[in-house]
Amino acid sequence: MSAKTLEQAFERLEKALNVMESAVNARLENAALIGEVEEEVQRMNADRSRLAQELDNSETRSERLELANKEVSRRLIATMETLRTILEK
Repeated sequence: MSAKTLEQAFERLEKALNVMESAVNARLENAALIGEVEEEVQRMNADRSRLAQELDNSETRSERLELANKEVSRRLIATMETLRTILEK
């Protein structure tokens, strides 16, 4: 094997190692990005759960307020009818 052939083999080896190093670095960067995305998805799911719970609580409160409003309305009507009856006498 001549020195030139050996030198060319080393150059090809160095290029192949550079390509492999680039591929490993890209893979590591992708793995890091995937980890970040997974963390963000977990945060979003936690936010979604929290917001769903807040919505449920708000709907429950709204229903209670609606019932209270109906009760107040019923009592006002009863009071007005009582006053009308008293005034008519």
